[in-house]
Amino acid sequence: MFRFEHIEYLWALAILPVLILVFILWKRWRKNSIDNFLSPQLKEHILPNISNNKPTVQFIFFLIALILLIFGFAGPQVGTKLEEVKREGVELIVAVDVSNSMTAEDLSPNRLERAKRAIEKLVDRLQSDRIGMIVFAGNAYTQLPITTDYAAAKLFLDAVNTDIVPVQGTAIGDAIDLAMESFDMESSTSKAIIIISDGEDHEGGAEEAAEKAADNGVAVHTIGMGSNEGAPIPIYRGERRLGYMKNKNGETVVSKLNPDMLEDIADAGNGKFVQATNADAGLNYIFDEIGKMEKAEFGSKVYTDYENRFQYFLGAGLIFLVLSVLTGKRKSNIFGINKGES
Repeated sequence: MFRFEHIEYLWALAILPVLILVFILWKRWRKNSIDNFLSPQLKEHILPNISNNKPTVQFIFFLIALILLIFGFAGPQVGTKLEEVKREGVELIVAVDVSNSMTAEDLSPNRLERAKRAIEKLVDRLQSDRIGMIVFAGNAYTQLPITTDYAAAKLFLDAVNTDIVPVQGTAIGDAIDLAMESFDMESSTSKAIIIISDGEDHEGGAEEAAEKAADNGVAVHTIGMGSNEGAPIPIYRGERRLGYMKNKNGETVVSKLNPDMLEDIADAGNGKFVQATNADAGLNYIFDEIGKMEKAEFGSKVYTDYENRFQYFLGAGLIFLVLSVLTGKRKSNIFGINKGES
């Protein structure tokens, strides 16, 4: 298994597009400056040995060096010993509604982002528990199989958006059924499902699915995202808002929370219903309920020993940094760098 000991250092990679843009602008400014002040004949006479391509090669070497050095400082490690570790905890599956109505902004910044932030906080509170993730709209899909890898859980959570499920709707019943299929029902570990949804466009079958889950010892909790007053559903193209969703009559669609339906599902599933607000997304209360569940021991295979590999990245980074310095700016026929230059 490969991992980074200090994964937060990888954020430094965000500077790469900025550096590339600055370099492109500098190259354009340099060429325009030379063309404006020197004729082609005079340029060949005054700058006969100055290469036009070598700065690009030099910059590429520098970028490679920077990437390798960032990877090195992030502390790459390789797992060398896999052992089964005994843990005590519960199994949770979080089912997240990703229908278009979850982009309504009656919760800040919107319902879906608010839900994702709450789930991230939930993951931070987990210790020996296992967590899985399902996304649903008109259909339900497994986003993350049940795992104790909390870093992976956050990574998969980041990828959740309204485009991840192609069919619109709110198939809560399908999400509960898929969650039940994901559990190891032969295990004695306590289990719970957390449904996070606004309950709009409910397609039926959810209460029956929740009741069936409860009969098998799995509690179904629900968290309502949104307000009773509702909010319009924005339409975006990239980062730009184009307007709001409208119905066939040209009227703006207002999406409202359906608390009654979500409460009925929780009641059928022997769980709790909580309505989220901007101050509290409701997971704290649900987590307290989960904390009351009986914990069971289970085995989990994890890597217990890791070997550092940062030295290879740092060494290669320094080599490319030296190559960047030694490349220079004068013309050379090495590797055909200046073929076709004027």
